[in-house]
Amino acid sequence: MSPLRMNPVLDRRQMLRGCGMGMGWLALSHLIPTSQANASEDRVAPHFPVKAKYVIHLFANGGPSHVDTFDYKPALDQFDGKTAPTGNLKTERPTGHVMRSPFKFKQHGESGLYVSELFENTARHIDSMAVIHSMHADVPNHEPSLMLMNTGDSQLIRPSVGSWMTYGLGSENHNLPAFVAMSPGGYPIKESENWRAAFLPGKYQGTFIDSSHQRIERLIENITNNRIAPEDQRIALDLLTKLNAEHASQRDDDPRLQARIESFELAYRMQSEAAEAFDVNREPQSVLDAYGPGDQARQTLIARRLIQRGVRYVQLWHGAGQPWDNHDDIETGHRRLANQSDRAIAALLDDLKRLGLFDETLVIWGGEFGRTPTVELPKEGSNQGKKNGRDHNHYGFTMWLAGGGVKGGQTIGATDEIGFKAVENRVHVHDLHATILRLMGYDHKRLTYRYAGRDFRLTDVHGHVCEDVIA
Repeated sequence: MSPLRMNPVLDRRQMLRGCGMGMGWLALSHLIPTSQANASEDRVAPHFPVKAKYVIHLFANGGPSHVDTFDYKPALDQFDGKTAPTGNLKTERPTGHVMRSPFKFKQHGESGLYVSELFENTARHIDSMAVIHSMHADVPNHEPSLMLMNTGDSQLIRPSVGSWMTYGLGSENHNLPAFVAMSPGGYPIKESENWRAAFLPGKYQGTFIDSSHQRIERLIENITNNRIAPEDQRIALDLLTKLNAEHASQRDDDPRLQARIESFELAYRMQSEAAEAFDVNREPQSVLDAYGPGDQARQTLIARRLIQRGVRYVQLWHGAGQPWDNHDDIETGHRRLANQSDRAIAALLDDLKRLGLFDETLVIWGGEFGRTPTVELPKEGSNQGKKNGRDHNHYGFTMWLAGGGVKGGQTIGATDEIGFKAVENRVHVHDLHATILRLMGYDHKRLTYRYAGRDFRLTDVHGHVCEDVIA
């Protein structure tokens, strides 16, 4: 009989309590979800040449208004204060007359694409962007639209885009998580469902970081351990691994137990590299100045540092606490949020190009849907009785992609003359996901995972690659 099966003096819990295991790798439990672990060497062979090795997803939470940012509609000035030319628009809440954009647009770059004054800095890179004006989703509600954008399913818990990417490509740095989600101030709506691995092995789940903290000890609590030397931690961890392995062998090698074992290993290894990777103060002052002040700027710079170190997928949530969901005061709200992000986005794209990472890093910007070209009428619970905001709009909205195999300096598709509905070369969220996978080197119909007797995929039974995006 194995000595580990004999009545041990210490069980696993006692081992954790009694052997100096209040160490950094264990205290990182808030950082590493219960089923989280780093991607292993296992990966799925790409079906095509890999163009995007990394992804930075800039998620404008709440639904930014496309007609106030990247989708210039001169007709809004023509019909301002009047009924929409198509008649009353069917939206989630009652809306009234057409409302012009309070922001000025102008052409940028050699492509001459229009961008709002809100993103004056980002517009410097317009010739590197494919701007999709014809995005559309299924419903005008945050929760299902967030799930659709992040997991491909608006109702059921499914693996996130980042989980599919790490499942396919694996990890390049085993001292850091392969998939990181950052949101200042805590979880966004739907919380960890936005980056969950679901039925994929737990090691592909995203690791959440509250990026509102500036000191590395708060950003990643207990990242260092002053009570026990690293070599002693290694000895203790090896013993714990043996105990856990024995425990798992008696339970048909439950993948959840394997994920837990790998999470301990990852957390141990993170002690040596995470503190350095997340510490933006190691950057020159000129770089800090380029990104600007604030949580959004700091986490955008962290994203670049993580990509440099081989992290596959970084999702940056912007507006989790004060979202782009401006049912009223859209001029004030959108200007505030754009001021938090515009400078940092431009600096990120500058940095990726300067460091030679742009061509292999896919940068995505957008929200779960857009907003109406008409003013939202006062209604209890949705606004403050004002007539200067816009309602949710899933019928047509804008997202842009840059880097990582993207053909820049172009617009794809179009909404109608006032920007309400996608009418030309319409691109559904499933099509966006199929295109992202294609840039990663995968056929969205062939990147599957068998679960409950069925082969699942990110796009389910939908999706077409938007070939115009690909260079």
